[in-house]
Formats: sequence, structure tokens, C-alpha cells
Amino acid sequence: MTDAPHSAPQSPENLSILDRARTAYQANRRRIGTVAAILVALLLAWHAVNGRNGLSSWQQKRAEDKALAQEIEQLTAENAHLSQHVDRLKSDPGAIEYEARLRLRYARPNEIIYALPPTPDSSKAAPATK
Repeated sequence: MTDAPHSAPQSPENLSILDRARTAYQANRRRIGTVAAILVALLLAWHAVNGRNGLSSWQQKRAEDKALAQEIEQLTAENAHLSQHVDRLKSDPGAIEYEARLRLRYARPNEIIYALPPTPDSSKAAPATK
């Protein structure tokens, strides 16, 4: 048996395995191409969603960005409040006196300060009713 390129078709029993594979490939070439294209498209879609810079990662980074922006806003507001407090302490003697009395427990001459014990919780002090 010779492998002539233009020979007449032979019966499947007389063909070698390579010739049978070539014949099956030629008959199903379009289906194989379609399946390969679908597999490549599915792989690319999976990578677009779950890849290193895919949609999942993008959504996570977007949520993190919103949280950080909110934290920056809070810290900016706190910074402005503290700057105003510092300015008051530098210029207002009443504010300086208030802080000295509150934090350092300073008193004016002939002034008596009474320290009371902290109040107990109302839930512990309330008697149980039946």
C-alpha cells in the first residue's frame, strides 16, 4: 500500500491510524475550531473576572479606596478641630484656665474641689422585680 496524495478513497479498514486521524480531522475541522474558540473565550472571560487585575480585584480595590477616602475625611475634620483647639489655647486665657482645671485639677486660691466617686451603673443598682 502506497500513500499517494491523489489516490482514490480507500475503505476505513485498509487505512493506517495516521490516515484515519487525518480523515477524522478534516471531517471535523470546523467543530474542532469552534470548540477551541469557545475554550479560549471562556479562559479569557475567567481571567477577566478572576485574574490578578480582574473584576473581583477591581471591586475589592474600589471598596478599599472608598474606606480610605472616608478615613481621610474623618482625619481631616479631626485635624481641623484640633488646630482650632490649639489656636484657642494659644490666644484665649479662658480656654487655658478651663483645660488646667479639667485635666490638671488646678484650683484658684481659697477654692475647694470635691471629688465624688463615680456613679454605679443603673442596671446593677436596679432591684429585680417579679
